[in-house]
Amino acid sequence: MIAIRTGLGWDNHRIADGRPLILGGITVPCEFGLDGHSDADILLHALTDALLGALALGDIGMHFPDTDPQWKGASSDRFLLHAAKLVRERGWTISNVDTTVVLQRPKLKDFREAIRANIARLLELDIDQVGVKFKTAEKVGPVGEGKSGEAQAIATLVK
Repeated sequence: MIAIRTGLGWDNHRIADGRPLILGGITVPCEFGLDGHSDADILLHALTDALLGALALGDIGMHFPDTDPQWKGASSDRFLLHAAKLVRERGWTISNVDTTVVLQRPKLKDFREAIRANIARLLELDIDQVGVKFKTAEKVGPVGEGKSGEAQAIATLVK
């Protein structure tokens, strides 16, 4: 019998001048970035939460609290790799992941394949197991007003 688990992740950070914009581990040239204790990679944070959620292991803040100085400026690759390791240690396999980044600007379509490839590499998946979509907020709410960015992710595990 095949067992299936699904996890959902979401993250949101304020836009900040003077910080790099990092999405899926890829630095996107932009005049602003996202504010956060780590590198503020909303895409990898949401994906980490999706994997942890599928295992019922809480969220990223439980594993990497922003009150702990060792995570100051940390690459979010570390968080995702930790979650993927927990998946494997518990006998699960990542079937696929699907993600959405919501930012009013910049246009991100030219970075899709690099982000997909990086996530596939980190999770040891084929690129066709990684979905990455980009949306604007149609100028509605904090994201649409250019005050923040958010990401959503879903992960499906099989055993």
